[in-house]
Amino acid sequence: MHLTEVIKKPVLTEKSFLGHANGVYTFLVDRRANKVQIKKTFEEIFEVKVESVRTMNYDGKEKRMGRFVGKTNNYKKAIITLKDGETLDILSDL
Repeated sequence: MHLTEVIKKPVLTEKSFLGHANGVYTFLVDRRANKVQIKKTFEEIFEVKVESVRTMNYDGKEKRMGRFVGKTNNYKKAIITLKDGETLDILSDL
């Protein structure tokens, strides 16, 4: 898996922004990526040291449009904790 395929996008919610002061960032990642791949990719792309990675798998929800039933996509979320003194500048403008 290529580096650009592992991390998809940041999760921009009120709860995820509370962790930024403590060096905790939340990203959507590829479902096939494991914690080691996520850590290695994050360190190479953003040039920071990662302390820990926690992951969660989510199943898509069932949605209805009248009589038609569909489903949203499954996804994986990673909560990345940086080592002390490390910050991520990419999200500081938001």
